[in-house]
Amino acid sequence: MSLSNLVSIAVLALLVCWAVGAYNRLVRLKNLIANAFGQIDVQLKRRYDLIPNLVEAAKKYLQHEQGTLEAVMAARNQARTASDAVRSRPANAAAVTTLAAAEQALDGSLGHLFAVAEAYPELKADQTIRDLSEELTSTENKVGFARQAYNDAVLDYNNAQGQFPAVLIARLFGFTPSAMLRATESAVERQAVRIQM
Repeated sequence: MSLSNLVSIAVLALLVCWAVGAYNRLVRLKNLIANAFGQIDVQLKRRYDLIPNLVEAAKKYLQHEQGTLEAVMAARNQARTASDAVRSRPANAAAVTTLAAAEQALDGSLGHLFAVAEAYPELKADQTIRDLSEELTSTENKVGFARQAYNDAVLDYNNAQGQFPAVLIARLFGFTPSAMLRATESAVERQAVRIQM
């Protein structure tokens, strides 16, 4: 065998080793996204399980606010469906974007429920409502921390699959960018809350 053949074989072997390493790194990073979403999913399930209890406890005080209670449950069901879709494909950008929109709708309907509850002192004084509200707040904080870990995993994956020369392997094997799970989407949501007196 000639020296040029040996060099060609060595270069080819190095390229194959690099390609296998790049592919395996992308798979590992994609699995980290799935794991990070699993942490979010645990907290979202807890949240989705708390909401019907909150609505049920509020029903006895909010008889004539049935539309508000139904809106909360409808938003909860949409968010749960979106969460189930992401669970099966945690790196899918479209599914994550749908979940973010559904979660915003749920947050809006819960915010409206709590705003309505402010008008009912007996509802605010109910121990079950207070306990459920505190559990919901605690769960929201945990979702926020899990969202940060998820977004970090997405960032690492998106950086890895978008950098040259790994982008060649990513395109060859169908690794596409994933979406961040954002808490807020619009400029209005990002504005500071103003209290008027």
